[in-house]
Amino acid sequence: MVDLSEPLSAFMARIAGPGSLTGLARLSGGANMESWAFDWAGGGYVLRRAPSAEYMEGRPYGHPVEAALVKAAHGGGVRAPEVVGVLSDSDGMGTGYVMGRVVAEVSPAKILPEPPSSLVADLGRELALIHALPRAAIPPEIPVMDTAAALAELKARFLTYGGDRPAIALAVRWCEDHLPEPADPVLVHGDYRMGNIMVDAGGLAVVLDWELAHLGDAHEDLAFGCMTVWRFGQLDKPAFGVGSLEDYFAAYEAAGGQKVDRTRFRFWLVYRTLWWALGCLQMGQAWRSGADTTVERVVVGRRTAEQELDLIALLEEEAPEAERARPLPTTGEAAPVPVGEPTNREIVQAVRDWIEGTIKPASQGHAKFEAVVAMNALGIVLRDLDAGTRAEDAALSQALLAGRTTLAEPGLLAKLRRAVLEKCAVDSPKYAALAAARAEWGG
Repeated sequence: MVDLSEPLSAFMARIAGPGSLTGLARLSGGANMESWAFDWAGGGYVLRRAPSAEYMEGRPYGHPVEAALVKAAHGGGVRAPEVVGVLSDSDGMGTGYVMGRVVAEVSPAKILPEPPSSLVADLGRELALIHALPRAAIPPEIPVMDTAAALAELKARFLTYGGDRPAIALAVRWCEDHLPEPADPVLVHGDYRMGNIMVDAGGLAVVLDWELAHLGDAHEDLAFGCMTVWRFGQLDKPAFGVGSLEDYFAAYEAAGGQKVDRTRFRFWLVYRTLWWALGCLQMGQAWRSGADTTVERVVVGRRTAEQELDLIALLEEEAPEAERARPLPTTGEAAPVPVGEPTNREIVQAVRDWIEGTIKPASQGHAKFEAVVAMNALGIVLRDLDAGTRAEDAALSQALLAGRTTLAEPGLLAKLRRAVLEKCAVDSPKYAALAAARAEWGG
């Protein structure tokens, strides 16, 4: 890893004047980019950078364009970070930019139990402001999303990844059958959710992570933060895990946002859940290709199961009432208690216990985060060795994609429910929606 102290000091001296670098520490969050907090001349800052130049390949725009967009949003009254400088090749730190640090809470686990009373209204208002940014203020490199083309690209990626996950195939076909008419494009943040906003006692303080921004349908942004996964266990509060959709939509419309179309909103809720399911699979591909060899990538690659569970929960209303009432098929028998030499499961358990008892307590900062990720990875392996559960079914997936099979087929919904329950129990047993689905489906 590059030692950032010297090049970052030189960079800050050039853009902010004399000072000394203190408190440099990598922040634990950030699934895609590195974030480093530091102080300079009495001020707090954050460096956002790519872990490697290769990591930015294939993206529609780089950090200079992203920084220009964040500046435009900040200048337009959006609670975006204040960009103070953009890295160049000569700075020797890869690509990225430096922002003023905002002192507020970002962890959903800390925000959601007792969110500020204004937060739902803040989220609606801020999104309306983002969508109202004039086209002339937006960097010309920001792409326009063609929904039909984007869906076709998701389908192509699914086929590249094997095309053999029935829940994903079902969602692809549903989106094809329910594709909305094109909308007048607005600036879409693209990742507007809990985890990418910071909150203080006064409410929403700043909107982070603009790397997925594009021009497109406002309902994409409206729906994304309402996905089950981004409610972080607050399943009874469909708007960001904070409140009701009615209050969220009312705040958005009152701040100048367009009238919310519930049918269009539902399409995007399904589409973005599908998008994230494939995004998780893509994380595994990034590790497999060597583009990103962190353990976090392979663990996130197994979170596809969460989205498959959510897709079935979203789409089951398409099935006849009799199929929704059908009981689940039974499961297999438990594995026998091992005897003799240590099994693969017991070896993995020993390594996981060692990390938990020795490595994790001695670690700090990002290293401690990595130890937890490694424990999670080994936990998945342990449960997988016990269950032997697989999600692949190429024949069923192809039938669903082609429309030859639908949820009207007797027993299919019950089969899909059982499959996603068992896979999610292996990959994400603490996922809140898993317990809710078990209670509802009798699993």
